[in-house]
Amino acid sequence: MNLTALQQMAARGEKIAVLTCYDASFAALCEAAGVDVLLVGDSLGMVLQGGSDTLGVTMRDMEYHTRTTATGAKNSYIVADLPYGSDTTPETALENARVLIAAGAHMVKLEGDKVAVVQLLVKNGIPVCAHLGFTPQYVHELGGYKVQGRDEAGARKIMEDAVALDQAGAAMVVLEMMPAALAKQITEKVGMMTIGIGAGPDCDGQVLVLHDMLGIYLGKSPRFVRNFMEGASSIQEAVQHYVAAVKSDAFPTTEHSF
Repeated sequence: MNLTALQQMAARGEKIAVLTCYDASFAALCEAAGVDVLLVGDSLGMVLQGGSDTLGVTMRDMEYHTRTTATGAKNSYIVADLPYGSDTTPETALENARVLIAAGAHMVKLEGDKVAVVQLLVKNGIPVCAHLGFTPQYVHELGGYKVQGRDEAGARKIMEDAVALDQAGAAMVVLEMMPAALAKQITEKVGMMTIGIGAGPDCDGQVLVLHDMLGIYLGKSPRFVRNFMEGASSIQEAVQHYVAAVKSDAFPTTEHSF
C-alpha cells in the first residue's frame, strides 16, 4: 500500500479502512485482515497508558510505537501522530516528523490549522494528514469532548481550514466529531482524502481506535464506535468485519453520526 494507491482508491469510490495500531503483533494482524492504513495515534496515551487525554504522549513514545508497528506490518501504509507540543513551529515539526519517518511512518498527522507547518513538511517530501473538527490535543481549549461545527460560524471555520490545508499540500485529513453534512461538504470540496471518525458515512474512509472497536477500552464508548467483537469468533475476524463494513458502507450508519 502506498499514497498513490490510496488516492486511486478514493478516486474510484472505494472506501479506505483505517485503524489505530501501536505494536507489531496487532500490526501484523490488521494487515492480514485487510486494513488499508495503520494510524499510530497519540490515542495510545489513553488506551495504553491509561491517561485521561492524549497530552502526556511524548515524541519518544511515538517513535517507539511507530517503530514497533512498522516492524509488524511490512506492506501497510503507516501514519504517525505528531504529539502535543511537537509541531509548535514549522522547523520543530520538520525535525520531529523526520524522526517518525525514520522510525517507519510513511505520513505524519497533525492537528489544527497549521498551514505553515504543512507547507514546510510537504516541501521536504513528507506527506501530511491534517486533523479537523474535534482535535484531542485542543481538548481544554474546546471545553471537553464536544462535537464541533454545529453552528454556522464553527462550520465555516472548519471548511475554511480544510480548504487552506488542502491548498497547503495535505494529502489526507481526519474529520472527527462533526455533523455528517459538514463532512460531506468538505469531502466534495477538497482534493485530499477525508477519513471520518464520528463524521458520517460520506468521507473517503473511516478510522476507529482499535481498542474501541474491540470493546476492550475501559473508558466511555463514544457514540460513533461500534463493537465489532460482537458476533466475531476472534480478534482477526472482528477486524475483518470492520474492514468489510467500511468497504460496503454498512458502517458508519446514522446511529454512529451527528
